[in-house]
Amino acid sequence: MITMHLFFSHQLSDEQIKDAKTSLNITEFKALPKDLQTRFSNVPPSLDSLDDYAKDFYEYIDKNTKKGDFLLISGDFGLCFKLINYAKAKSLKPVYATTKREVLKDENGVKQSIFKHIKFREF
Repeated sequence: MITMHLFFSHQLSDEQIKDAKTSLNITEFKALPKDLQTRFSNVPPSLDSLDDYAKDFYEYIDKNTKKGDFLLISGDFGLCFKLINYAKAKSLKPVYATTKREVLKDENGVKQSIFKHIKFREF
């Protein structure tokens, strides 16, 4: 069983779920517990350092992952950087989703950007 742990603030699209299952052989998707999800999505911009802030995420990784699991990481750059490095040190596979922007213009000239999932890329 290969798990993808979700360290990001969005819902996976159907395309992303399908791609993860076929290209990465993911059999289970695991979201962060509500308290950690709230903290991940709301990193205080006033903190001088994220060292202490990251500790609960490290503890979660230690208790809930196994070698070879994937971590989909996307969010606050500083926290992501710490989590990516921590995951690599634990023989986990941190990834992010790549997208292609499609710009649509309606008859009034209003532009809308649609981001289409392309693939997952390992950090």
